[in-house]
Amino acid sequence: MNPPSSVLIAGASAAGLGTAESLRRKGYRGKITVLGAEPHAPYDRPPLSKQVLAGAWEPERALLRPRDALDALDAAFLLGDPAVALDAAARTVRTASGRALAADAVVIATGARPRTLPGEDGLAGGSVHTLRSLGDAAALREDLLTATRAVVVGDGVLGAEIAATARTMGVDVTLAGPQPAPMAAQFGTRVAELLAAVHAEQGVTLRLGTAACGLTGHGGRGSGVRLADGEVLPADVAVIAVGAAPETGWLTGSGLTLDNGVVCDAHCRAADGIYAVGDVARWHHAGIGALLRLENRTNAVEQAAAVAGNILGEEKPYTPVPYFWTDQFDAKIHVHGQPSPDAEVAVVEGAVEDRRFVAQYRRRGRITGVLGWNMPKQTRLHRQALLAEPPAAALAAGA
Repeated sequence: MNPPSSVLIAGASAAGLGTAESLRRKGYRGKITVLGAEPHAPYDRPPLSKQVLAGAWEPERALLRPRDALDALDAAFLLGDPAVALDAAARTVRTASGRALAADAVVIATGARPRTLPGEDGLAGGSVHTLRSLGDAAALREDLLTATRAVVVGDGVLGAEIAATARTMGVDVTLAGPQPAPMAAQFGTRVAELLAAVHAEQGVTLRLGTAACGLTGHGGRGSGVRLADGEVLPADVAVIAVGAAPETGWLTGSGLTLDNGVVCDAHCRAADGIYAVGDVARWHHAGIGALLRLENRTNAVEQAAAVAGNILGEEKPYTPVPYFWTDQFDAKIHVHGQPSPDAEVAVVEGAVEDRRFVAQYRRRGRITGVLGWNMPKQTRLHRQALLAEPPAAALAAGA
Protein backbone atom coordinates (compact mmCIF):
# COMPACT_ATOMS: atom_id res chain seq x y z
CA MET A 1 0.00 0.00 0.00
CA ASN A 2 1.39 3.38 -1.00
CA PRO A 3 1.08 6.14 1.60
CA PRO A 4 -1.30 8.99 0.78
CA SER A 5 0.28 12.05 -0.76
CA SER A 6 -1.64 14.34 1.57
CA VAL A 7 -3.36 14.12 4.97
CA LEU A 8 -5.90 16.63 6.30
CA ILE A 9 -6.51 16.63 10.05
CA ALA A 10 -9.72 18.41 11.10
CA GLY A 11 -9.06 19.43 14.68
CA ALA A 12 -5.96 21.01 16.21
CA SER A 13 -6.38 19.15 19.50
CA ALA A 14 -3.99 16.85 21.33
CA ALA A 15 -5.34 14.05 19.13
CA GLY A 16 -4.95 16.09 15.95
CA LEU A 17 -1.44 17.23 16.77
CA GLY A 18 -0.54 13.72 17.92
CA THR A 19 -1.60 12.31 14.56
CA ALA A 20 0.61 14.77 12.69
CA GLU A 21 3.58 14.08 14.96
CA SER A 22 3.12 10.32 14.71
CA LEU A 23 2.98 10.49 10.92
CA ARG A 24 6.32 12.32 10.86
CA ARG A 25 7.90 9.94 13.39
CA LYS A 26 6.87 7.03 11.20
CA GLY A 27 8.66 8.59 8.25
CA TYR A 28 5.77 10.18 6.38
CA ARG A 29 6.98 12.98 4.09
CA GLY A 30 3.75 13.95 2.38
CA LYS A 31 1.67 17.09 2.88
CA ILE A 32 -0.02 17.51 6.28
CA THR A 33 -2.66 20.15 6.96
CA VAL A 34 -4.07 20.70 10.45
CA LEU A 35 -7.33 22.64 10.62
CA GLY A 36 -8.31 24.19 13.98
CA ALA A 37 -11.51 25.88 15.11
CA GLU A 38 -9.74 27.95 17.77
CA PRO A 39 -7.10 30.61 17.09
CA HIS A 40 -4.70 29.04 19.58
CA ALA A 41 -1.93 26.61 18.71
CA PRO A 42 -2.63 23.10 20.08
CA TYR A 43 -2.87 23.06 23.86
CA ASP A 44 -3.43 20.59 26.69
CA ARG A 45 -6.89 20.41 28.28
CA PRO A 46 -6.27 18.60 31.64
CA PRO A 47 -4.47 21.63 33.17
CA LEU A 48 -7.43 23.92 32.40
CA SER A 49 -9.47 22.73 35.40
CA LYS A 50 -6.46 22.71 37.68
CA GLN A 51 -3.25 24.70 37.12
CA VAL A 52 -4.62 27.25 34.63
CA LEU A 53 -7.86 27.84 36.51
CA ALA A 54 -5.99 28.20 39.81
CA GLY A 55 -3.54 30.69 38.30
CA ALA A 56 -0.52 28.45 38.97
CA TRP A 57 0.13 28.41 35.21
CA GLU A 58 -0.09 31.19 32.70
CA PRO A 59 -2.33 30.03 29.83
CA GLU A 60 0.64 29.85 27.45
CA ARG A 61 2.15 27.08 29.56
CA ALA A 62 -0.69 24.78 28.49
CA LEU A 63 0.49 24.90 24.87
CA LEU A 64 1.53 21.40 23.82
CA ARG A 65 4.57 22.46 21.77
CA PRO A 66 6.68 25.58 21.29
CA ARG A 67 6.50 27.35 17.95
CA ASP A 68 9.79 25.89 16.68
CA ALA A 69 8.57 22.33 17.33
CA LEU A 70 5.41 22.99 15.32
CA ASP A 71 7.48 24.51 12.51
CA ALA A 72 9.70 21.42 12.49
CA LEU A 73 6.66 19.28 11.62
CA ASP A 74 6.51 20.96 8.21
CA ALA A 75 2.72 20.99 8.47
CA ALA A 76 0.28 23.74 7.54
CA PHE A 77 -1.70 24.90 10.59
CA LEU A 78 -4.91 26.68 9.58
CA LEU A 79 -6.29 28.00 12.85
CA GLY A 80 -9.43 29.90 13.75
CA ASP A 81 -11.38 28.37 10.87
CA PRO A 82 -13.68 25.51 11.97
CA ALA A 83 -14.74 22.68 9.71
CA VAL A 84 -18.44 22.96 8.74
CA ALA A 85 -18.96 20.10 6.26
CA LEU A 86 -17.35 16.95 4.91
CA ASP A 87 -17.77 15.24 1.55
CA ALA A 88 -16.49 11.81 2.54
CA ALA A 89 -16.50 10.43 -1.00
CA ALA A 90 -14.37 13.32 -2.26
CA ARG A 91 -12.41 13.55 1.02
CA THR A 92 -13.00 17.27 1.09
CA VAL A 93 -13.63 19.46 4.13
CA ARG A 94 -15.36 22.83 3.82
CA THR A 95 -14.56 25.48 6.46
CA ALA A 96 -16.43 28.42 7.94
CA SER A 97 -14.36 30.87 5.87
CA GLY A 98 -15.29 29.09 2.63
CA ARG A 99 -12.15 27.04 2.11
CA ALA A 100 -12.50 23.66 0.41
CA LEU A 101 -9.65 21.41 1.55
CA ALA A 102 -9.12 18.07 -0.16
CA ALA A 103 -6.69 15.30 0.79
CA ASP A 104 -6.02 11.63 0.14
CA ALA A 105 -6.72 10.88 3.81
CA VAL A 106 -8.87 12.83 6.26
CA VAL A 107 -8.62 12.51 10.06
CA ILE A 108 -11.55 13.76 12.14
CA ALA A 109 -10.26 15.11 15.47
CA THR A 110 -12.90 17.70 16.36
CA GLY A 111 -13.31 16.55 19.96
CA ALA A 112 -16.43 17.22 22.01
CA ARG A 113 -18.53 20.15 23.19
CA PRO A 114 -19.88 20.68 26.72
CA ARG A 115 -23.49 19.76 27.40
CA THR A 116 -25.67 22.52 28.82
CA LEU A 117 -28.69 22.96 31.09
CA PRO A 118 -32.10 24.49 30.28
CA GLY A 119 -31.95 28.27 30.56
CA GLU A 120 -28.20 28.45 30.08
CA ASP A 121 -28.28 30.11 26.66
CA GLY A 122 -30.10 33.16 27.97
CA LEU A 123 -27.37 33.65 30.56
CA ALA A 124 -24.43 33.11 28.24
CA GLY A 125 -23.03 36.57 28.89
CA GLY A 126 -23.38 36.34 32.64
CA SER A 127 -21.94 34.24 35.40
CA VAL A 128 -22.69 30.78 33.95
CA HIS A 129 -19.72 28.86 32.60
CA THR A 130 -18.63 25.65 30.95
CA LEU A 131 -14.98 24.63 30.82
CA ARG A 132 -13.56 23.23 27.61
CA SER A 133 -11.20 25.82 26.13
CA LEU A 134 -8.44 28.20 27.18
CA GLY A 135 -10.93 31.04 26.80
CA ASP A 136 -13.39 29.22 29.07
CA ALA A 137 -10.72 28.80 31.75
CA ALA A 138 -9.75 32.48 31.62
CA ALA A 139 -13.38 33.66 31.85
CA LEU A 140 -14.19 31.31 34.73
CA ARG A 141 -11.07 32.30 36.64
CA GLU A 142 -11.94 35.98 36.27
CA ASP A 143 -15.41 35.40 37.75
CA LEU A 144 -14.16 33.14 40.55
CA LEU A 145 -11.67 35.79 41.70
CA THR A 146 -14.55 38.06 42.70
CA ALA A 147 -17.16 35.42 43.59
CA THR A 148 -18.40 34.54 47.03
CA ARG A 149 -20.54 31.48 46.19
CA ALA A 150 -20.09 29.04 43.32
CA VAL A 151 -22.16 26.03 42.38
CA VAL A 152 -20.55 23.34 40.25
CA VAL A 153 -23.14 21.19 38.51
CA GLY A 154 -21.73 17.78 37.67
CA ASP A 155 -20.23 15.14 39.94
CA GLY A 156 -17.93 13.49 37.38
CA VAL A 157 -14.21 14.07 37.01
CA LEU A 158 -14.38 17.58 35.52
CA GLY A 159 -16.94 18.86 38.01
CA ALA A 160 -15.04 17.43 40.95
CA GLU A 161 -11.77 18.95 39.72
CA ILE A 162 -13.34 22.38 39.19
CA ALA A 163 -14.93 22.26 42.65
CA ALA A 164 -11.57 21.43 44.22
CA THR A 165 -9.75 24.19 42.36
CA ALA A 166 -12.40 26.82 43.11
CA ARG A 167 -12.31 25.90 46.79
CA THR A 168 -8.52 26.34 46.91
CA MET A 169 -9.13 29.83 45.50
CA GLY A 170 -11.15 30.65 48.60
CA VAL A 171 -14.63 30.45 47.06
CA ASP A 172 -17.58 28.95 48.94
CA VAL A 173 -18.30 25.95 46.67
CA THR A 174 -21.29 23.63 46.40
CA LEU A 175 -20.91 20.50 44.25
CA ALA A 176 -24.24 19.24 42.92
CA GLY A 177 -25.07 16.08 41.00
CA PRO A 178 -27.25 12.98 40.86
CA GLN A 179 -24.70 10.47 42.14
CA PRO A 180 -24.41 9.50 45.82
CA ALA A 181 -20.75 10.59 45.83
CA PRO A 182 -18.37 12.26 43.35
CA MET A 183 -17.30 9.95 40.53
CA ALA A 184 -19.26 7.01 41.92
CA ALA A 185 -19.87 5.72 38.39
CA GLN A 186 -16.13 5.53 37.77
CA PHE A 187 -14.90 4.44 41.21
CA GLY A 188 -17.72 2.61 42.93
CA THR A 189 -19.07 3.43 46.37
CA ARG A 190 -16.04 2.76 48.57
CA VAL A 191 -13.56 5.02 46.76
CA ALA A 192 -16.15 7.65 45.82
CA GLU A 193 -17.16 8.04 49.47
CA LEU A 194 -13.53 8.65 50.36
CA LEU A 195 -13.35 11.33 47.67
CA ALA A 196 -16.54 12.87 49.08
CA ALA A 197 -14.89 12.97 52.52
CA VAL A 198 -11.85 14.76 51.09
CA HIS A 199 -14.06 17.42 49.49
CA ALA A 200 -16.11 17.87 52.66
CA GLU A 201 -12.98 18.19 54.81
CA GLN A 202 -11.76 20.95 52.51
CA GLY A 203 -15.01 22.86 52.88
CA VAL A 204 -16.89 21.87 49.72
CA THR A 205 -20.63 21.58 50.35
CA LEU A 206 -21.92 18.37 48.74
CA ARG A 207 -25.48 18.47 47.43
CA LEU A 208 -25.58 15.06 45.80
CA GLY A 209 -28.25 12.55 44.95
CA THR A 210 -30.49 14.99 43.06
CA ALA A 211 -29.98 16.11 39.48
CA ALA A 212 -29.95 19.77 38.42
CA CYS A 213 -32.72 20.63 35.99
CA GLY A 214 -32.10 24.27 35.13
CA LEU A 215 -30.78 27.69 36.03
CA THR A 216 -32.29 30.79 37.52
CA GLY A 217 -31.19 34.29 36.62
CA HIS A 218 -31.87 37.99 36.75
CA GLY A 219 -30.79 40.68 34.32
CA GLY A 220 -28.86 38.30 32.13
CA ARG A 221 -26.79 36.91 34.98
CA GLY A 222 -27.21 33.57 36.68
CA SER A 223 -28.44 33.66 40.26
CA GLY A 224 -28.79 29.99 41.10
CA VAL A 225 -29.18 26.36 40.11
CA ARG A 226 -32.56 24.66 40.32
CA LEU A 227 -32.57 21.02 41.41
CA ALA A 228 -35.12 18.42 40.38
CA ASP A 229 -36.69 18.47 43.86
CA GLY A 230 -37.39 22.21 43.55
CA GLU A 231 -34.53 23.51 45.71
CA VAL A 232 -32.58 26.45 44.30
CA LEU A 233 -28.88 26.67 45.15
CA PRO A 234 -27.87 30.36 45.12
CA ALA A 235 -24.67 31.19 43.25
CA ASP A 236 -22.61 34.14 42.06
CA VAL A 237 -21.00 31.74 39.60
CA ALA A 238 -22.43 28.50 38.20
CA VAL A 239 -20.24 26.01 36.38
CA ILE A 240 -21.93 23.38 34.23
CA ALA A 241 -19.90 20.16 33.97
CA VAL A 242 -22.54 17.61 32.97
CA GLY A 243 -20.51 15.82 30.33
CA ALA A 244 -19.68 16.44 26.70
CA ALA A 245 -21.15 15.44 23.36
CA PRO A 246 -18.91 14.48 20.44
CA GLU A 247 -18.56 17.34 17.95
CA THR A 248 -20.24 15.69 14.96
CA GLY A 249 -22.87 18.24 13.89
CA TRP A 250 -20.69 19.41 11.02
CA LEU A 251 -20.67 15.84 9.68
CA THR A 252 -24.43 15.64 9.12
CA GLY A 253 -24.98 14.61 5.51
CA SER A 254 -21.40 13.41 5.10
CA GLY A 255 -22.42 9.78 4.66
CA LEU A 256 -20.56 8.69 7.80
CA THR A 257 -22.29 6.75 10.57
CA LEU A 258 -22.82 9.07 13.54
CA ASP A 259 -23.95 7.55 16.84
CA ASN A 260 -22.43 8.99 20.01
CA GLY A 261 -19.41 9.87 17.92
CA VAL A 262 -18.02 8.94 14.53
CA VAL A 263 -18.49 5.18 14.28
CA CYS A 264 -15.33 3.43 13.10
CA ASP A 265 -13.97 -0.06 12.59
CA ALA A 266 -11.22 -1.64 14.70
CA HIS A 267 -8.62 0.43 12.80
CA CYS A 268 -10.42 3.71 13.64
CA ARG A 269 -11.53 3.97 10.00
CA ALA A 270 -14.94 5.56 9.41
CA ALA A 271 -14.91 5.19 5.60
CA ASP A 272 -12.37 4.65 2.86
CA GLY A 273 -9.61 7.16 3.57
CA ILE A 274 -11.51 8.71 6.53
CA TYR A 275 -10.41 8.16 10.15
CA ALA A 276 -11.46 9.50 13.55
CA VAL A 277 -9.37 10.02 16.65
CA GLY A 278 -9.79 11.28 20.21
CA ASP A 279 -13.02 12.27 21.97
CA VAL A 280 -15.04 12.22 18.74
CA ALA A 281 -14.12 8.65 17.75
CA ARG A 282 -16.30 5.66 18.64
CA TRP A 283 -14.46 2.64 17.37
CA HIS A 284 -14.79 -1.14 17.54
CA HIS A 285 -12.50 -2.34 20.34
CA ALA A 286 -11.55 -5.85 19.29
CA GLY A 287 -10.70 -6.74 22.90
CA ILE A 288 -14.20 -6.17 24.22
CA GLY A 289 -16.04 -6.86 20.98
CA ALA A 290 -18.01 -3.62 21.20
CA LEU A 291 -17.90 0.06 20.29
CA LEU A 292 -16.00 2.29 22.71
CA ARG A 293 -15.52 6.06 22.99
CA LEU A 294 -13.04 7.49 25.50
CA GLU A 295 -12.67 11.09 26.59
CA ASN A 296 -9.20 11.51 28.04
CA ARG A 297 -5.76 12.81 27.18
CA THR A 298 -4.03 9.43 27.20
CA ASN A 299 -6.41 7.94 24.69
CA ALA A 300 -6.03 10.97 22.41
CA VAL A 301 -2.27 10.41 22.14
CA GLU A 302 -2.34 6.61 21.89
CA GLN A 303 -5.16 6.59 19.34
CA ALA A 304 -3.36 9.25 17.29
CA ALA A 305 -0.34 6.96 16.98
CA ALA A 306 -2.58 4.05 15.96
CA VAL A 307 -4.40 6.12 13.33
CA ALA A 308 -1.13 7.41 11.89
CA GLY A 309 0.12 3.86 11.55
CA ASN A 310 -3.07 2.69 9.88
CA ILE A 311 -2.99 5.61 7.43
CA LEU A 312 0.46 4.36 6.44
CA GLY A 313 -0.73 0.79 5.97
CA GLU A 314 0.08 -0.90 9.29
CA GLU A 315 -3.52 -2.19 9.59
CA LYS A 316 -3.32 -2.85 13.33
CA PRO A 317 -6.47 -2.82 15.48
CA TYR A 318 -6.46 -0.27 18.29
CA THR A 319 -6.99 -2.17 21.55
CA PRO A 320 -5.84 0.00 24.47
CA VAL A 321 -6.25 -0.61 28.17
CA PRO A 322 -8.13 2.57 29.19
CA TYR A 323 -6.30 4.91 31.56
CA PHE A 324 -7.02 8.26 33.18
CA TRP A 325 -5.95 10.28 36.19
CA THR A 326 -7.32 13.09 38.32
CA ASP A 327 -5.83 15.45 40.91
CA GLN A 328 -8.18 16.86 43.57
CA PHE A 329 -6.79 18.61 46.64
CA ASP A 330 -4.05 16.25 47.90
CA ALA A 331 -5.49 13.18 46.17
CA LYS A 332 -3.73 11.96 43.03
CA ILE A 333 -5.79 9.15 41.57
CA HIS A 334 -4.70 6.92 38.67
CA VAL A 335 -7.05 4.44 37.03
CA HIS A 336 -6.21 1.63 34.59
CA GLY A 337 -8.79 -0.56 32.88
CA GLN A 338 -12.52 -0.26 33.49
CA PRO A 339 -13.53 -0.21 37.15
CA SER A 340 -17.28 -0.40 37.62
CA PRO A 341 -19.60 0.38 40.54
CA ASP A 342 -20.71 -3.25 40.88
CA ALA A 343 -17.20 -4.74 40.91
CA GLU A 344 -15.61 -6.35 43.95
CA VAL A 345 -12.93 -4.00 45.30
CA ALA A 346 -9.88 -5.26 47.19
CA VAL A 347 -7.01 -3.14 48.51
CA VAL A 348 -3.80 -4.89 47.46
CA GLU A 349 -1.24 -2.38 48.70
CA GLY A 350 -1.28 0.44 51.24
CA ALA A 351 -4.30 1.35 53.34
CA VAL A 352 -7.45 3.37 52.69
CA GLU A 353 -7.22 5.03 56.10
CA ASP A 354 -3.73 6.31 55.20
CA ARG A 355 -5.04 7.59 51.87
CA ARG A 356 -2.25 5.78 50.08
CA PHE A 357 -3.42 2.56 48.48
CA VAL A 358 -3.88 0.48 45.35
CA ALA A 359 -7.18 -1.28 44.75
CA GLN A 360 -8.10 -4.02 42.30
CA TYR A 361 -11.56 -4.28 40.78
CA ARG A 362 -12.85 -7.75 39.91
CA ARG A 363 -15.95 -9.03 38.16
CA ARG A 364 -16.68 -12.70 37.77
CA GLY A 365 -13.27 -13.47 39.21
CA ARG A 366 -11.33 -11.40 36.67
CA ILE A 367 -9.41 -8.18 37.23
CA THR A 368 -11.10 -5.40 35.27
CA GLY A 369 -9.46 -2.32 36.78
CA VAL A 370 -6.69 -1.01 39.01
CA LEU A 371 -6.95 2.26 40.96
CA GLY A 372 -4.17 3.97 42.84
CA TRP A 373 -4.61 6.74 45.40
CA ASN A 374 -1.38 8.69 45.97
CA MET A 375 0.66 5.64 44.86
CA PRO A 376 1.40 6.22 41.15
CA LYS A 377 4.49 4.02 40.87
CA GLN A 378 2.90 1.11 42.67
CA THR A 379 -0.25 1.49 40.57
CA ARG A 380 1.75 1.10 37.37
CA LEU A 381 3.24 -2.12 38.75
CA HIS A 382 -0.18 -3.52 39.64
CA ARG A 383 -1.35 -2.65 36.13
CA GLN A 384 0.67 -5.68 35.02
CA ALA A 385 -1.92 -7.94 36.65
CA LEU A 386 -4.56 -6.33 34.48
CA LEU A 387 -2.44 -6.83 31.36
CA ALA A 388 -1.94 -10.48 32.27
CA GLU A 389 -5.67 -11.14 31.89
CA PRO A 390 -6.87 -12.32 28.48
CA PRO A 391 -7.79 -8.94 26.89
CA ALA A 392 -11.23 -9.89 25.64
CA ALA A 393 -12.27 -11.54 28.89
CA ALA A 394 -10.81 -8.90 31.21
CA LEU A 395 -12.23 -5.88 29.46
CA ALA A 396 -15.53 -7.49 28.55
CA ALA A 397 -16.08 -8.29 32.20
CA GLY A 398 -15.92 -4.57 32.96
CA ALA A 399 -18.04 -3.51 30.03
